[in-house]
Amino acid sequence: MSAPARPQSIAHLERLIAALTARGLVSEAELAARQASTDRASPEVGARMVARAWLDPEWRALMLRDGAAAAEQMGVSMAGAPPLGVLEDTPTLHHLVVCTLCSCYPRAVLGYPPSWYKSFEYRSRAVREPRAVLAEWGTTLPPGTRLRVVDSTADYRWMVLPLRPAGTEGWSEDRLAALVTRDALVGVALPQVPTALAAE
Repeated sequence: MSAPARPQSIAHLERLIAALTARGLVSEAELAARQASTDRASPEVGARMVARAWLDPEWRALMLRDGAAAAEQMGVSMAGAPPLGVLEDTPTLHHLVVCTLCSCYPRAVLGYPPSWYKSFEYRSRAVREPRAVLAEWGTTLPPGTRLRVVDSTADYRWMVLPLRPAGTEGWSEDRLAALVTRDALVGVALPQVPTALAAE
């Protein structure tokens, strides 16, 4: 039995890589490093950025000023990626991130986008009825909190710096990072202290 044919798209990609390598525009080592960086990307990176921002005012200022520079300081390569903006939640303002056209997402710091983020339903409803979308996640904002929906695009990607939960004073960076989920990093959820930990 003959081996199955490779998809045409893979063959095209391999030819492109071979041509770029032959011209010295990219090396095998650079490609391998980029692939390794992509494989390491996960929401844990964004969670560590948030936890550090909760603890270090100078780091927080850098993160809000230039999210990509902050990510680079944590060892995350942002080469070739669009700028990264960080949206700071406050007691009176909450942010919700959506890509209305497709699935633009800061993969270097949040990993791959979940299927719901790419769905037409989320992309349309997050703009039309954001509070209803949050309610379906079990997220209820305090009365008087303004909700701002921000469009992530091919030219500029966004993540959320959520509010630090009450009762976490004196916690370590690792302990704080464990509270920050992928969903909190795009604003559909809030960081929560588990009941067992809150009682300690």
